[in-house]
Amino acid sequence: MPLLRRVRPGVVVTVFHIFNVLAERYDKWYDRNWITALNELRLVKSMIPSEKRICVEVGGGTGFFASRLGCINIDPAERVLVISKRRGVDSVQGVGELLPIRHNSVDVVLVVVTLCFVDEPLILLTESRRVLRDSGILIACIVPRDSPWGIYYAARKDRSPFYRYARFYTLLETKKMLRDTGFVIIDEKAVLSYKPWERPRHESPTKPTQRHGFVCIKAAKG
Repeated sequence: MPLLRRVRPGVVVTVFHIFNVLAERYDKWYDRNWITALNELRLVKSMIPSEKRICVEVGGGTGFFASRLGCINIDPAERVLVISKRRGVDSVQGVGELLPIRHNSVDVVLVVVTLCFVDEPLILLTESRRVLRDSGILIACIVPRDSPWGIYYAARKDRSPFYRYARFYTLLETKKMLRDTGFVIIDEKAVLSYKPWERPRHESPTKPTQRHGFVCIKAAKG
């Protein structure tokens, strides 16, 4: 597939294959972890400007967020896009490092737990900046590597087909990548103050601390 030319073949083929083969299993995570998923959704939704028009989620998988936020979903894995389309999402096959979108045409770009799966996150962020309007907003959400959730997932890499090839970043590393690609950070919020093995509870977005397992950064074009 030509769109893969900018990505290291060995890693990308493996990751795509996993998400294609295990698309239904991946999607069931949201049902099994409903409260956690709602906390994440609540946070992402709180970061989106009320006046947004065209929204694109890069690496939106099965469309959990895109379907609830009115975004177009761009993802390289065909079978997750099938599920995304079932949710009524306008879904397009493509990679974040080479977005099939014209310059300066999007109001909001979402990158939700996607940076850890791409080989060239700086290229993905540069592409996101390219497609954003001058007044556009990028929302990048991560599982911080040094949070209880990041430590938990990293320790289970050998047992998780989805996180086996993930490369987690800290909040500081992510903010540096954003600044290095020309973004200006506006805001940052977090949820999941409970640990992965604790009973989940509903949470409202708050200022990030090292205990939070899901952090979103809002950034504008510099």
